[in-house]
Amino acid sequence: MRRFFWGIAAILFAALVSMVAYRTVSAAREMRALAQTSGQNGPFTDFRMEKPGSVHHISATDLPQPYATPAVENHARMVSRPSNAWPQAPDGFKVELYAGDLKNPRLIRTAPNGDLFLAESGPGRILVFRGITAGGKPETTETFATGLTRPFGIAFYPPGPDPKFVYVGNTNSVVRFAYQNGDLKARSGPETVIEHLPSGLERVGGGGHWTRDVAFSADGKKMYVAVGSRNNIADTDEDKSEYHRANILEANPDGSDLRVYASGIRNPVGIAFDPATGVLWTSVNERDDIGDNLPPDYITHVQEGGFYGWPWYYIGGNEDPRLKGKHPELKDKVIVPDVLLEPHNASLELTFYGAQQFPEKYRGGIFASEHGSWNRSVRTGYEVVYVAIKDGKANGAYEDFVSGFVTPDGKVWGRPVGVAVAKDGSLMVSDDGSNSIWRISYAGK
Repeated sequence: MRRFFWGIAAILFAALVSMVAYRTVSAAREMRALAQTSGQNGPFTDFRMEKPGSVHHISATDLPQPYATPAVENHARMVSRPSNAWPQAPDGFKVELYAGDLKNPRLIRTAPNGDLFLAESGPGRILVFRGITAGGKPETTETFATGLTRPFGIAFYPPGPDPKFVYVGNTNSVVRFAYQNGDLKARSGPETVIEHLPSGLERVGGGGHWTRDVAFSADGKKMYVAVGSRNNIADTDEDKSEYHRANILEANPDGSDLRVYASGIRNPVGIAFDPATGVLWTSVNERDDIGDNLPPDYITHVQEGGFYGWPWYYIGGNEDPRLKGKHPELKDKVIVPDVLLEPHNASLELTFYGAQQFPEKYRGGIFASEHGSWNRSVRTGYEVVYVAIKDGKANGAYEDFVSGFVTPDGKVWGRPVGVAVAKDGSLMVSDDGSNSIWRISYAGK
């Protein structure tokens, strides 16, 4: 028996040594990459070039060939926020810590009455924050609902000032709670609207991308659910675990008539309707393991019946070399997204800014959270970006808005996830790295 326990101890010790060695090698690799690169590689950049107000523009013609650089694993080396670190915003803006000590804060949405609903996905619950004190903190915090399964998406129905339900996207279902403006706690248990979504839970056919955002068309007639792929790359002719994945699904508000609205979108984490045009937009994680600068993540409007390439192609008719020769008939049908972001940024949530507090240039545009890369030799993302929208269209550029979540030597203390516009027009950003909510307000002239 003693020999058995010593054997187990030896295995655990070896695993620990291996993990430490891996992290040491990974850190050394990134330090070498930091020393060897300037931060600017044509249109592609890394965290060192992310500064509030900086504008970037990547086009489909900028893409390198697959495997121009090797695929790497460079996961975030999380640290506590250093005493001299704080999120940075453009001149005239102020960043305050609205709430801290949260547990896996993910998507955040503003209710019609101004309350902020937050999904704590790990604990399986929805919190509600009300008001802002003179010190910049919530006036009230309550737990709206518990016992959920990796909740993420939150939507109020019907659209408008007087909703009757709060919809929540679990990883494996969509549920709803009866609701009236001002409710801080659910009136009853959840009613299941869509029972069997492809699951992000680890079981047969499950795993992979697990977030399920939910949005309603402006007229309230249709509900949209974003479902990411199970895999990084898959031959979907053979792999049936990808059924109803890498899609944005459409259904009636009661969950009936579920169908694919748009396809080939590897992981459409965030979805939102432009209130000015009624057009659906999404924020997308593209695939990994074909190089530092391939392919870009993106933000785009979503066409009904549109095909965006996954798994066969990316950013138009660029063929994925791992599925070479498959489906040539689809090459010319792939839609090129509106805004190409840094590859592997892990673009998550997005929201349209329709308030009056920020300067005019931001009104009607998109704020989006970039959770940060793991598949790049020098990390990128870990910020909030802004995309200008004019007459319902983007010009392909995006601007760094809030950065500073990475230390100069590449360690990470914050990872933006959710973005929402508060009742007073400030921008709320959830951060599952520091387990916080940040409030960005405009204090300039």
